[in-house]
Amino acid sequence: MKRREVIKKIAARARKHGAEWSLAREGANHTVYTLNGVLVPIPRHTELGEVFAVDIFKECEGVLGKGWWKQ
Repeated sequence: MKRREVIKKIAARARKHGAEWSLAREGANHTVYTLNGVLVPIPRHTELGEVFAVDIFKECEGVLGKGWWKQ
C-alpha cells in the first residue's frame, strides 16, 4: 500500500468520526501525525508493506474503532 493511501484513508475516517488529524512534526525518517492527541508516526517510504500498513491502522483504533480499516 502506498504511503499517501494510508494517510488519505486515516484522514477520511477521521473526518467521518469528527476526529482531529493533523501534522505534528517532520522527523528525520518519519512524518508524525496526531489523531486526537495520539501520535501516529508514518515512515517516509513510498511503498509500505500491507502488514506494516495494518500496524499503522491499529495505532488509530483507540480513536477510530476496532478494525475500522476493514470496513
